Amino acid sequence: MHTSTREKLWVLRAQCRDRDALEALLRSVQPSLRRYLSGLVGTTDADDLLQDVLVIIVRKIQDLEDPAVFRPWTFRIASRQAFRHLKKRRVWQQRHEDDAGLDAMAWPELPIEHESVRQLVTHGSVSPASRAVLLLHFELELSLPEVAAILEIPVGTAKSRLAYGLRSIRQYLRQSGGSHGREQ
Repeated sequence: MHTSTREKLWVLRAQCRDRDALEALLRSVQPSLRRYLSGLVGTTDADDLLQDVLVIIVRKIQDLEDPAVFRPWTFRIASRQAFRHLKKRRVWQQRHEDDAGLDAMAWPELPIEHESVRQLVTHGSVSPASRAVLLLHFELELSLPEVAAILEIPVGTAKSRLAYGLRSIRQYLRQSGGSHGREQ
């Protein structure tokens, strides 16, 4: 994951309180962050979480010492916020597990429109930790050392989460007969 020269300059200008540069910087990273977050938390929560992430980026841009690491830095912030959100949602669901209506709100079903790695990864059988590794590795085409750096985990842990996620997907495909569309 590389930060472009243009983004590096925008970072420097944003750190000097240039509002136009900050807006351009946020616009440049927003689509990829949204795709990543929707893969982790679902499309229903992704937009709200994205706004939280963008606010954090704005607040902390002054602390970023190396503009060249802007993109990995933003994905690290997004990962932390997504995991925090999923943890809160899991706690909330555990407290309300008797109420089927609330349960449906806590875990919305996402329509699957076409076959892709993304839909397989975002299926409920893959843990959030493995999902983050799978999305960063396959969708954003990052190497495992880059994934490990973004998630602040050892490379060995990234490899095992990748293997676990792939095993979960294979198991799901076997159970669903090789298709991953909605079951009727």
